[in-house]
Amino acid sequence: MFITKKHLSRRTLLKAGGASIGLPLLGAMVPAATAIAKTAAAANPRMGFFYLPHGAIMDNTRFGKEMNRWTPDKVGRDFDLKPILEPLAPFKDYLTVVSGLDNRPAHSSAVHAIVPGTWLSCVHPEPPRGGVTVDQIAARYIGQDTPLPSLELATEESGGSAACDGAYGCSFGNTISFRTPTTPLPMEFDPRRAFEKIFGRGRSEEERKRISGDYLSLLDMVAEEANDLKRRLGPEDRAILDDYLESVREIERRVELLEKRDLTQVDLPDVPVAMPAFDEHVRLMFDMIAAAFQSNMTRIVTFMMAAEVSNMPYRHIGVTEAFHPLSHHAEQKAAMEKLVLVQRWHTQMFAEFLEKLARMPDGDAGTVLDNAIFLYGSNMSNSNSHNHFPLPTLVVGKGGGIKGHQHLKYPDHTPLANLLVTLLQRANVPVEQVGDSTGELTEV
Repeated sequence: MFITKKHLSRRTLLKAGGASIGLPLLGAMVPAATAIAKTAAAANPRMGFFYLPHGAIMDNTRFGKEMNRWTPDKVGRDFDLKPILEPLAPFKDYLTVVSGLDNRPAHSSAVHAIVPGTWLSCVHPEPPRGGVTVDQIAARYIGQDTPLPSLELATEESGGSAACDGAYGCSFGNTISFRTPTTPLPMEFDPRRAFEKIFGRGRSEEERKRISGDYLSLLDMVAEEANDLKRRLGPEDRAILDDYLESVREIERRVELLEKRDLTQVDLPDVPVAMPAFDEHVRLMFDMIAAAFQSNMTRIVTFMMAAEVSNMPYRHIGVTEAFHPLSHHAEQKAAMEKLVLVQRWHTQMFAEFLEKLARMPDGDAGTVLDNAIFLYGSNMSNSNSHNHFPLPTLVVGKGGGIKGHQHLKYPDHTPLANLLVTLLQRANVPVEQVGDSTGELTEV
């Protein structure tokens, strides 16, 4: 049998009156008798790294298992969910609880100043150098086909001076993402600026497209003038100008991708006009991440759900104490139970986000949640003692063949970096080592 059916290009645009509109995935874009997984329309993994400061109430206090509110009692597929993780019960099939991990490169007397910045690199900083984080490693390989190779968000500007140190500075305490060993990426906490970064400036899609079109024309003009200038420069200046033009081309590439987007099927949140209350702030950031995934604006997100050394109270759940002071619970059960409420609330917000992704189709390859590779947890264990073992660590999603629905218990002090390498490999990122990793966790 001969199959002669032709197919439309995935880049097909509707053009009229000088305007162009990108099309959603159509059956006509898939070659006849070809599995969608083998075409350009195949689903790509969405990677997310969701950071909660100040550890978790686990089997890591003087009360032992009596106060354990995170780690399942059972290992394997028949595992239980403790109170902090209970909100994730509807998604148990997507959960992989990973126990026994440590991050030795995060050990330091300047705990809060380096804990965030070493979570995704597993490299001990030697200022001004740290380590490239795995979100940025992934961005180089699976983030280049989207307008934003990666997206970095937070809910608070910073934890203030307590997240800084005389030797390490403030960089490692205020971000979890490093593009290079010396280039920390700022976490955007302002919801309006985050919206504009993801979807563009303007209060409507028409206005956003017009603004991006004007910007693209400006780039064309700058590039032309720069090329004229290049002919009059010496070799050293030409090299500098070449670097500049490469940056211009990268911006132009992203603007062109923005021009091809179609957001008509995306449930965009309203353009934020003011800083919301903290609980609504967290929900809004999750809504924007979901919309960014749905519209394929990015495939890689890092999100600090609270600042390191956060002084945010949680009055909306009846906890009037600020997060960081409460985390120094002095092994008092009443304070620890209040901290559990805070940690459980963050998990509830994460669960609401997962519910949105579970309803979000991803071509014919299931849902966005089916193709997700998410890491949720902290780079601290017992916040009262500032230690790093055992780390509260959860993998969510089945992207890249992740099994899900299991609790894995590894030998004590297994490097967190082993899990990071594993997640990159599941996303088809060609990497053999991250930080102090010693191998892959094949059971994930």
